[in-house]
Amino acid sequence: MPHTTVARRRNALVLHRRFLEDAVAAGLPAKGLDQAFARKIEISPSMWSQIKSARPIGDKLARQIERHCDVAAGWLDEDNTPPSEAPPDAAEERFVAAAREAWQQANAKGKRELSGWLKKHAQEKKKALEPADGPAPAP
Repeated sequence: MPHTTVARRRNALVLHRRFLEDAVAAGLPAKGLDQAFARKIEISPSMWSQIKSARPIGDKLARQIERHCDVAAGWLDEDNTPPSEAPPDAAEERFVAAAREAWQQANAKGKRELSGWLKKHAQEKKKALEPADGPAPAP
């Protein structure tokens, strides 16, 4: 389980992303949404900016965020974000940037090779994670 400070920031960013997705789906302009989220959780836009980058979220603020975002008390403290919702870390961002650059500079053959290599390694990783007696039966 990640450290509480890390878990709280990660989960707060997940709640922020959900807020942004809902706002954009409702047709709101993207400009000003960070300030709107800060208002929703009753903090200043400056404090929200600090939280996104490095400021720890204390117990009182964590409960306040949970209350205003309609999640259970203690939700921010748990490692409960599925990988698909977890915000990327700096290393992942660097990898994606490098992969994008390699893709953009490659010709068609190079793009096929890159794609094939990634698919092959993803399948190997998936196989390694399966139980020894094969994949679980479908429900």
